[in-house]
Amino acid sequence: MTALRTWLATRVALVVLVLAGTRQVFSGRGEGWLAGWDSWDVTLFGKIARYGYDGYPQHYPDKDVVAFFPGFPLVLRVVHLVVPSWTAAGLLVSLVAGAVAVVYLSRLAELEGSDGQRAVLLLALSPYAVFLAVGYSEALFLAFAVPGWYAARRGRWEAASLLVGAACLVRISGLFLAIGLLVLWATTSRERRALAWLPVPFVALLGWFAYLKHLTGDWLAWQHAQAEGWGRHFTDPWTSLRATWDAAHSAGLSAEFRWSYYAQIVCVAAGLVVVGVSLVRKEWGEAVYVGLSLGALATSTVYLSIERATQLWFPLWVMLARAAAARPWVQWGYVVLATPLMVAGVLTFHDGRWVG
Repeated sequence: MTALRTWLATRVALVVLVLAGTRQVFSGRGEGWLAGWDSWDVTLFGKIARYGYDGYPQHYPDKDVVAFFPGFPLVLRVVHLVVPSWTAAGLLVSLVAGAVAVVYLSRLAELEGSDGQRAVLLLALSPYAVFLAVGYSEALFLAFAVPGWYAARRGRWEAASLLVGAACLVRISGLFLAIGLLVLWATTSRERRALAWLPVPFVALLGWFAYLKHLTGDWLAWQHAQAEGWGRHFTDPWTSLRATWDAAHSAGLSAEFRWSYYAQIVCVAAGLVVVGVSLVRKEWGEAVYVGLSLGALATSTVYLSIERATQLWFPLWVMLARAAAARPWVQWGYVVLATPLMVAGVLTFHDGRWVG
């Protein structure tokens, strides 16, 4: 219950923050408070939930929507049956999903010998915590991924496989989580009865790809949409790093995009630390999950949305909580640095500008 109270308290604080910010700073926009949450991917998810993948381009000129997995739009459509506003429905999905995620993050941290309350607080105050509040898919992914990993750590492989399978339908990160789950099983259990369940996440992904094949004629339509719509092509990590650094120094680049490029470089470094520490601690499953996620993002044409991906790396928050318990200055230093950045991110997003 402590984790849930922390989550709800920080959500109330975000609402108060935005209400105060929109009144004092952005009052000239002339739009309602709710409209400020309808930006970037929130709009795209709403369009998919409304029209589907087939009908959507007929109503909105963007044929790259197959880059978005179906889990969040499906849940959004169901919630919309009782919540008339699509934007409000997205906020509600993330609120409830985030509550589930933090409860199990707390339990997972305690199971790992860490401090559950600290792990929740550090996640909730993350510089990019805005993406756990708005109608994005991060909170919903965590609502399946963290309980799934917790179930696996408890030896409940059936539940773990089903939950990770659901995560696979929310984000491609579910694929990396599913591979990490296999590694976790191979290094901690090897329980034979689990073999009947461990393929479930891959079957779920195959089902999604089969639907894309039926719809577009392309098994990898989501990947090709990423390339065409967002310019994401595979490249070596050194070229990707250099391209990101050069992009950050482009003439005429707005401050929020420049900051985003720098922040993504820092997040890649943080991801490498998480993988390194996981390997040292022989947490092979966690190392594979974060490592594959990081590898996919850091070998793209240019770094994009890696800041948001850090929210999905639950081993990071368990690891930070463990470090903060041993060295209190870690928590205080984190709070002092992260909280102002989180505030800036929330107000920037609500103003319709780029955050990550």
